[in-house]
Amino acid sequence: MTSSLLRPRGRTRTGTTGAPGGAVAEGSTAPTRILDWRDPLVAALVRELGAGAAGAAGASGSADAVGSADPARQIEFLHRAHTWISGAVRPVYSVQDERPVSEVLRRGRGSCSQRLAVLEAVARAYGVPTRVRGLLVDGSFWYPRFPRLRRIVPDQVLLAWPEFRLASPAVASGAAASWLTVSELLGGLRPVAAEQGGGFTNAGPETLFEALSRTAIDWDAAPAVCPSTGPGAGPGAGAGAGAACDLSAYVLTDLGHYASRDELFARHGQTLCGLARLMAEPVLGRRGAA
Repeated sequence: MTSSLLRPRGRTRTGTTGAPGGAVAEGSTAPTRILDWRDPLVAALVRELGAGAAGAAGASGSADAVGSADPARQIEFLHRAHTWISGAVRPVYSVQDERPVSEVLRRGRGSCSQRLAVLEAVARAYGVPTRVRGLLVDGSFWYPRFPRLRRIVPDQVLLAWPEFRLASPAVASGAAASWLTVSELLGGLRPVAAEQGGGFTNAGPETLFEALSRTAIDWDAAPAVCPSTGPGAGPGAGAGAGAACDLSAYVLTDLGHYASRDELFARHGQTLCGLARLMAEPVLGRRGAA
């Protein structure tokens, strides 16, 4: 049994197509309050990851700079960034989704949402536009993580799922490049991901963020569910299930696309209300995946 008592009040979370108001969410390379890539700590990380000339172009804050970038270099850079974040930012269950990326890096720990935000921030700093798709996910998805605390797991979790627009020949001709989800970017563009395979277990130390490098997380394909995430699934379940992992059965509502996670949270709030976040963060913000 999940709980609706911890949800923000006064928020209407209804499905939509495209962006709110029917517009197209174009995304951006600009810094935001959450994606504060101009902070010295974030900028230093981009340099450490080897941004080079392409990163210098993106550092101007102009989305036009991506037109001259090499998509292969962009992909390699973002894969390096994902690997670095996986190793350097310890996974915890923090409930402060609006925490700036610079603060996540200073703490050296973060939730899946916060670690995805780090990836978005360095992508923008490198000149790769990003946006997010808002998804309301059934709280039961997190039952394997909190087997003894199911009664206080929120009934719906707000997920900001990033998308990236890489440079392509189409950009030079005046047409917009297509958007790639974070799963397509990390799990679908390199043969090594398919070779590693295996479904997401949703148990043990691996989080969604780590699984992205080897598993195609899919929130749309129906009706099957990744076999390792069903009720009663334990560690190791789903091994050898293939490279794709269908989690569409857990999606309650598609909230559409937003130019940034800042816009998504401003419109729909975070998963937990302010009081619940205040009480839960000191504990969950340090609790690692187990």
